[in-house]
Amino acid sequence: MTTPDPGAPPVRAAARDRAGPLLLLATVIGWGLNWPAMKLLLGVLPPFSIRWITGAMGFALLALIAWRLGERFAVPRAQWPRLILAGLLNVTGWMGLATFALLWLPAGEAVIACYTVPLWAALFAWALLGEAPGMRRASGMVLGIAGVSLLVVGPGIETGIEKLPGIAMAMGAASTFALGTVLTKRWPLALPPATSAAWQIAIGVAPLALLAVLLESPDLGALDAGGWALLAYGGAVSLGLAYLAWFAALKRLPAAAAATGTLLVPVVGVLGAVLVLGEPFGAVQVAALALTIGGVVLAIRG
Repeated sequence: MTTPDPGAPPVRAAARDRAGPLLLLATVIGWGLNWPAMKLLLGVLPPFSIRWITGAMGFALLALIAWRLGERFAVPRAQWPRLILAGLLNVTGWMGLATFALLWLPAGEAVIACYTVPLWAALFAWALLGEAPGMRRASGMVLGIAGVSLLVVGPGIETGIEKLPGIAMAMGAASTFALGTVLTKRWPLALPPATSAAWQIAIGVAPLALLAVLLESPDLGALDAGGWALLAYGGAVSLGLAYLAWFAALKRLPAAAAATGTLLVPVVGVLGAVLVLGEPFGAVQVAALALTIGGVVLAIRG
């Protein structure tokens, strides 16, 4: 008769500990590199079309993953109202507005502005949940606003005015996602992770697909192999595998550590935009990135 190895559980626990940071890193890279990818795609396809195509890919992959994991894919009737609201805020608002922000902003600046989500979440938590911000969180809001403002005024007033529509879109994306996060905290979705993400994408992409049909005439035949690869990346990797890695990381890491780790997403997005798109990375971008990330860290830990 074989006796259990008393050293096995700690080994497995250590493996899980190592897996958490690696999964978080995979999430950060998957989400961060999607910003320059979307900027490239906007040169050949209109925004709503990009988002519904990548959304359909992401939904299909997450639905397959949910099935493989044995998750129940049916949605209880009582969950539909909050699921629809989450899909509209977390996907329609976030994906739609963030993509439009890229029409006015370089990818690196768009990702910095969009990742002010925790600052907006602090405001909504104060208004809706009664969670008054302390000194750290309030200081974080000031720093984050200063970082985004620097993106506008740093290059000069005339250039800044040209960027204002993009900044407004990025702020709209960040605020809708933050509102979705706070409302989900108030009324949690009683669904398994992959199933929840798949349904939110399906619901959230539907209005974008309708707008694409009504307003756009994409020429998919003009896409070369590189264009299709970028679409596949945006759908399968950024919306599919990266979300799966994120949920797996959340199981292995403290929530605060995971949330702080996602602050590397704008860093990866900015560096990816510099390397892939040749975007500038000077004193203004460095200072804006530092101020925004510093503000978000204070907001998360406040």
